[in-house]
Amino acid sequence: MKIASIVLVVLLVLFGFNSVFVVNEGQSALLLQFGRIVRADYAPGLHFKLPLMQQVVPLDARLLELDAQPERYFTAEKKSVSVDFYVKWRIADNAAYYRATSGDQIQAVQRLTPIVKDALRFEFNARELQDLIAGSRRDITERVRQSTDTAARRSLGIAVLDVRIKRIDLPDEVSESVYQRMRAERLQLANELRYTGQEAAERIRADADRQGQVLRADAERDAAKVRGEGDAQAAAIYAQAYGQDPEFFAFYRSLAAYKRSFQDGKGVLVLKPDAEFLRYFNDGGAKR
Repeated sequence: MKIASIVLVVLLVLFGFNSVFVVNEGQSALLLQFGRIVRADYAPGLHFKLPLMQQVVPLDARLLELDAQPERYFTAEKKSVSVDFYVKWRIADNAAYYRATSGDQIQAVQRLTPIVKDALRFEFNARELQDLIAGSRRDITERVRQSTDTAARRSLGIAVLDVRIKRIDLPDEVSESVYQRMRAERLQLANELRYTGQEAAERIRADADRQGQVLRADAERDAAKVRGEGDAQAAAIYAQAYGQDPEFFAFYRSLAAYKRSFQDGKGVLVLKPDAEFLRYFNDGGAKR
């Protein structure tokens, strides 16, 4: 009787432990009863189940990554490219995920990979190589994410959160043709920029020349005006001086003429002694 009681207590303890399960942080769980899903939305914490009859299947609720091997695709013009990519995903529907993969993450990755590759193949086949080089990766990855997310949710219970292309490698012959095209495009752009710069420089020089001509014309006009005013003032002074003493004014003008004639020291004049130009060198001039 005592042994039977001990056995009963042990069985009760085992049944008690078997009726309690814990879902850890970063996990979710579903409950099976004879292979049939009873509940699929257990959150982290302590939960209860029927001992022996029900089994708990823990599932990873964290963000997971698919890092596939590089895949070779063909562009619209049948040029080969090698694409290295990765995918961020998580379980969206525990029940659908379990039915599709039996809760095996490796099997889930194996089934998700061809879905992503087919979507990438469709996008690359629809685009030319130049578009890929010009920077259409973001558009490609977003379209691939949307299409794979729809397909993976429906068939695997998986949500595809992000698809990224890490690298696109080109074969050597394709790389050379692409680099030649890029060099030609950059050379064309440089020539356009150089032509634009020369055109702008010509406009600036023409504008500067025009402004210089305007400034010179204004300066010459102002100078002519000042010279005219000076000449007028000089003429007025000469007239005033002549009016006050005509003989002295004539004498002063003669001295100025002598100075201009002999200032280089080499001038030679052949004149008659009674010439008007020498009037102030004769006796009549001395008397004055």
